[in-house]
Amino acid sequence: MKALEAVDLYRFYHIADEETRALRGVSLSLEPGELVAVMGASGSGKSTLLACLAGLDEPDGGYVNVAGQRLTRRPEDERDELRAKFVGTMLQSDNLFEHLSVLENVQFAAILAGRDQSQAADWLKRVGLGERLHSRPSQLSGGELARAGLATALVGRPAVLLADEPTAEVDASTEILVLGELEAFCAQGGAALISTHSPELARRAGRVLRIQDGRLADA
Repeated sequence: MKALEAVDLYRFYHIADEETRALRGVSLSLEPGELVAVMGASGSGKSTLLACLAGLDEPDGGYVNVAGQRLTRRPEDERDELRAKFVGTMLQSDNLFEHLSVLENVQFAAILAGRDQSQAADWLKRVGLGERLHSRPSQLSGGELARAGLATALVGRPAVLLADEPTAEVDASTEILVLGELEAFCAQGGAALISTHSPELARRAGRVLRIQDGRLADA
């Protein structure tokens, strides 16, 4: 069974009489254990693609299956439940709730996924945040936020990880740590699709996809 399958995705945005074709017939699939990078210029459709794959946005055409279950065009509460159970999502920002501590954020993600929240502190220690458990997100640096977001995405042991620029604006040591966790996740059978501009991440990926003007092709 494929970890993730997207078939013929289209997504259009309208502002007054103007139409932006963000996705134009994108199809892709991920097998368990795969690390796949998506590369393309800003505005090429990377973030829109990840939002549709995660069920955060509905495509205007096509559909998405995750772990063999249809995600597209489900009621919002059903999409939320499927995403919590099967998909770890790491956005470019706003991965954490400001009113919760870093530890509470990771615990909450575990609860939503139906997992043991006692593993939350271990995940934060694993990404080098053992001294920041009780900090609020606003007290973290950009690199620390990225690592906390990764722990939040992975604590639920999802079938699929979708990450949008996880190593953007982080230092070299943080990038190495994040890449190591991505590889470990895939080595344990997880599938990861990562939007990135990082040559190092692309080098380590099993496949690289290129997106341009909403169309996808193998590199």
